[in-house]
Amino acid sequence: MDYMNRISSKHLDVLKEIGNIGAGHSATALSKLLDKKIDMNVPNVKIVSFNELMEWVGGPEVVIAGVFLRIEGEIPGSLFFVLSIEQAERFIKQLLNDDLFSFHKTDYDEIGFSALQELGNILTGSYLSSLSDLTDLSIYPSVPALSIDMFGAVISHGLIELSHVSDFAIVIDTIIKEDDPCEEHVDSVKGHFFLLPDPDSFKKLFDALGVSDET
Repeated sequence: MDYMNRISSKHLDVLKEIGNIGAGHSATALSKLLDKKIDMNVPNVKIVSFNELMEWVGGPEVVIAGVFLRIEGEIPGSLFFVLSIEQAERFIKQLLNDDLFSFHKTDYDEIGFSALQELGNILTGSYLSSLSDLTDLSIYPSVPALSIDMFGAVISHGLIELSHVSDFAIVIDTIIKEDDPCEEHVDSVKGHFFLLPDPDSFKKLFDALGVSDET
């Protein structure tokens, strides 16, 4: 894809802005869910090849908690929100106010899955809503599916199942933390969005955002 070679910092800045707007909407929803003020931000956005994505996460055998959905409409593609198991447990401990929560305890499985499903619904919904608003494109998300498995299995299953293969992924780092001025050190939860537009969707996305693909 020659177009990918012409993506500049300006393109990434636009994607970061979309991410931050979505993070603001997510923070509002999470604040209501947790009954505490939550702050979210997007410190970094980058575009990597599919192979680089595997290595960037730590390899295909790293176990993660991942929420996957299919994007339909004018810019079809796939969207993942991924947390390490440790980060997922940290979020659920905060949500349930239960420091003993662990995915290794079978009696917590259903509670943990429900909490992560809700987090995935909020984050992916807010991000896609922001993307749709700023591009004025019709975007229809599928129902998010949650998996806890090796990263290679999670991301490959979503792509193979839907018979779509993407050469590149947009990686949107996300930091979630409690906004408490009384606490000097507040634990943050770090996750990542992986947006994998279908091959023809990249140019349509940036055209809709008014970002030229010319160098």
